Formats: sequence, structure tokens, C-alpha cells
Amino acid sequence: MGEQKVGVIIVAGGSGKRMGGALPKQFTIVGGEPILARTINAFHKALPASRIVVVLPADQIEFWRNYSSRFSVAKHSMVEGGAERFYSVKNGIEALSEGVDLIAIHDGVRPLASKEMILRAVACAAEHGSAIPVVEVVDSIRAIEGDTSRIVPRSSLRAVQTPQIFSAPTIRAAYDTSFSPAFTDDASVVEAMGESVTLCEGERSNIKITTPEDLTIAEALLESIEERRADE
Repeated sequence: MGEQKVGVIIVAGGSGKRMGGALPKQFTIVGGEPILARTINAFHKALPASRIVVVLPADQIEFWRNYSSRFSVAKHSMVEGGAERFYSVKNGIEALSEGVDLIAIHDGVRPLASKEMILRAVACAAEHGSAIPVVEVVDSIRAIEGDTSRIVPRSSLRAVQTPQIFSAPTIRAAYDTSFSPAFTDDASVVEAMGESVTLCEGERSNIKITTPEDLTIAEALLESIEERRADE
């Protein structure tokens, strides 16, 4: 099999309410760059030949066009998102050309996905038709049942990340359906049409930035990553 052509959809629909600032979280600065710029550049670095589509709320597109011009951001196109993440992804899929073999869907506020992890997920999807990055759960987990609770064995649980990558025909067919509240991520949309998905190894540093505490953690992780690169 030849090299797979990958289309990338970056979903950046956050309002920033949990971050507490006036600026939507995807535009917040981390290590001197907007989070969204770092996310776009991470995929361009890993997959330089891929087309990147960024999905934004309609009222943020012009702002991002102007704001991103102040920074070094890899080439990308923008499309309008929808009221639910489902519709945003659907719009992103429709904006990608038919000439891609795999479609990767990533959260705009996960800027620290490494090149190694992205390529590992692409290889998994090329082989199995899908790749869902996961990490082991380290905290103890309890399920609430009415007024009581019970421990849930950690060994059977995984925390799910992005990019979630699928063969293009599979994900296009999966999103050719109506929205359901049961759709919590792209894997759940694919599973709803009877397809199974393949898990692959994610990474702990691939955090989703949604709160001020996450921002502090991301700054520390970024500093550690850059120090490691400087030592190589």
C-alpha cells in the first residue's frame, strides 16, 4: 500500500467560558503562541503534505484570520462550525476534498500532540481503518448509583484523546446521519453504524486545555518539551 493521503480537521468551537477570560480558549497564548496556532503547526510538522481544515464559529472566523496573521501559522482553510460538535465535524468533512485516504479529527485545544503520536495514529488507521488514542486511567474511579457509589476497576478503563483517525469512506458514511446526544466523540459516531474501532497508544502530555489550571500545566509541559529538544 502506498503512502496514505491524510486530511486533517481541527475543531475549534470553544467559547472560553470555563477559562474565565473574554478571549475564546483556542486563542489564548501558550508559550508565546495562540493554542490554535500550536495545534495547526503540530499537524503540519507531522504531516506536511496534508490539507488542514479548521472549524470555527462563524463569528470567530474573521477574528482568527486577522489574529493568526501576527504569528507563524501553517497554511489552513476555515469553515463555519455548527451548534453541536457533530455538525462542526460534518462541515469539516464536507470541506475536505475527495482525494484523501484518511481523515484525522482533532480538538483545537490539544496543542501538545507530538509528531510521534500523530504518526503512530496515522499508521494504526492505515492498517486497521481507525485509530483512537487512549491512555490508562491513573485515578481511582467510582460510579455513582443513586445515594451510593461503587469502585470501577481502573484496569478496564481508558481515557480517550484525539486525533481520532478513520478511513475517509468510513467517516464520511458515519457522518451521513442525524445527530444524536449519544455521540460523545467521532468513534461513537462510527460505532453507531456498526463499525468497530481500534485503540492506539496516546500520550499523557496530549492534554485538552479547558480551564486556567490546564493552561498552567500546558506551559510547564511545553517548557519541559522544549528543554528536552534543546538537549537532543
